[in-house]
Amino acid sequence: MVLGDTLLDRDVEGVVNRLCPDSPVPVLDENNSVDRPGGAGLAALFAAGRGFEVALVTALADDEGGARLSHLLTAAGVQVYGLPLPGATPEKIRLRTRGRVLLRHDRGGPAGPPGEPSEAVLDLLAGAAGILVSDYGRGVARLPALRAALANTAAPIVWDPHPRGPAAVPGVRLATPNEVEVRELAGVTTGGSRLLTAARCAEALRQRWRVGAVVVTMGGEGALLAHAGSTPLAVPSPTCADGDTCGAGDRFAAAATVALADGALVSEAVQRAVAEASGYVAAGGVASAVPATPARGAALRTGGGPSADDPGPSADGPEQVPSTAPASSTAPAPSGDPTGETAAPARSGGAGRSRPGVANRTDTVPITAVDWSDRIGHRAAGEVVARVRAAGGTVVATGGCFDLLHAGHVATLEAARQLGDCLVVCVNSDDSVAGLKGPERPLVRHVDRARLLAALGCVDAVVVFDESTPHAALSWLRPDIWVKGGDYGTGADGPDLPEAEIMHRWGGHTVVVPYLDGRSTTGMIAAARAGHRPVGRTR
Repeated sequence: MVLGDTLLDRDVEGVVNRLCPDSPVPVLDENNSVDRPGGAGLAALFAAGRGFEVALVTALADDEGGARLSHLLTAAGVQVYGLPLPGATPEKIRLRTRGRVLLRHDRGGPAGPPGEPSEAVLDLLAGAAGILVSDYGRGVARLPALRAALANTAAPIVWDPHPRGPAAVPGVRLATPNEVEVRELAGVTTGGSRLLTAARCAEALRQRWRVGAVVVTMGGEGALLAHAGSTPLAVPSPTCADGDTCGAGDRFAAAATVALADGALVSEAVQRAVAEASGYVAAGGVASAVPATPARGAALRTGGGPSADDPGPSADGPEQVPSTAPASSTAPAPSGDPTGETAAPARSGGAGRSRPGVANRTDTVPITAVDWSDRIGHRAAGEVVARVRAAGGTVVATGGCFDLLHAGHVATLEAARQLGDCLVVCVNSDDSVAGLKGPERPLVRHVDRARLLAALGCVDAVVVFDESTPHAALSWLRPDIWVKGGDYGTGADGPDLPEAEIMHRWGGHTVVVPYLDGRSTTGMIAAARAGHRPVGRTR
């Protein structure tokens, strides 16, 4: 489990071949840009896929950056337990050329106090195999409820501190400051050699914080471990590489946490962490370790085709993120899909062919050319949700394909809206629908489906998502109520909704509302092809 502050990191790569005419500074001509989670989010990515399920407790803002982080993390297999974050998502933007950083631009403003954790988060802490506190000084590690839960857990805790953050809770197994951080946190007068300074500061900090051990990371020199014994342990780096060290501290802390969770001694965990962090830098750093995900709008800037990745400047839609899960040629539709449709297997070679009456995803109108309303996209949804929460209201969400919008859909949406103070609809993108329903679907592009839904009086905002499930969107929105239309069983013998576990993370609830009998997109398509009368037609 990883707990801490998550940032949105962006690397902008380009070339410099001239100076600005009005100031002696280089001009960077951008070639591409890449987004990835930073801070605690990056540490969670490093821990994922190491034999443990990885959960991340972090604060996410109600803005496009928060939605972006939720998508990136969920796609990597990280279970996101989001806390409310007032204000904007903190962003760290590096302008780079030829592998070197020219400038770092930070934005997002001062950190606001994160919201309180749910009971599900506290239960998660109690049952974790290992915990990494990745503190970036923005408030998550200060929350009293989390600190109390950390103090009572039996799991080994690794604390990666920040000079602006709080002290570690007593009993932490290992703290992992770098040389600069340990000098500031220990508050002792420095002098002598580099190794002696690190040893003195580490021991002073260990005693001040009452933690089991402190390891000081020293870049290419490896690390120095101060523990209960009188003699510190120096762990040299197995390789010496001059490369991008961004994220090396997160890689070190994540590796140490995984090792301790697996039963390793502290000294063994430190040796593994040094080896992993050194190999990480030697292999090219974060650019090699984290799959490249184009930043928002990058597809159009580089000449790529339009997709749900880039819904334009007024509504930044969800991006398609490389997933660690194996691909499958068929995918069952989620139970209780409010469209009332049945999944169909994908047909080989069919996705790119144009058919009469089928949305052609290879020749669509660019989404940026569509007149999106102020009800569509993450920005619109975030503003609605933030406004309702600030007033103490109830946020309701629902989702589905909504291909061929019909009276059954409208009945479900109207019933959902009556349960709260706003309704956000999560809509499957064209690629998502094709994966669930087969290559002949959707009949209506997500651009038009979103606009039709946004025009309904019962809908306050619409978000389009590329994945097969709305889990990433839900982790960001954190609605109070998730509504599905259908005949799910209720009571002790009824099956749980697929989204029930996600909603439980922040104390949300799931509700089923009945379908309007006899209405479904699949039935409408079949009736139209057979030449039958439309469902519900008055004779």
